[in-house]
Amino acid sequence: MSVSYKRLWNLLIERNISKAELRKRAQVAPNTMTRLVKNEPVSLEVLGKFCRVLKADFGDIIEYIPEKNEGEEQ
Repeated sequence: MSVSYKRLWNLLIERNISKAELRKRAQVAPNTMTRLVKNEPVSLEVLGKFCRVLKADFGDIIEYIPEKNEGEEQ
């Protein structure tokens, strides 16, 4: 399973909020932001904190990217 946080980065640009500011306002660790930059999964709790700070929904900040062979019958 792959995820993309491109929607989050675009939202931050639209609202003129830096990644560092979001991290501080959401009270998440710096290594969590590193995981996001690398499009690695983070907990729903972290995503919920971002949604609260940004007054957004999960779909506004994350996108599910299906694997190429996902959904194929085995």
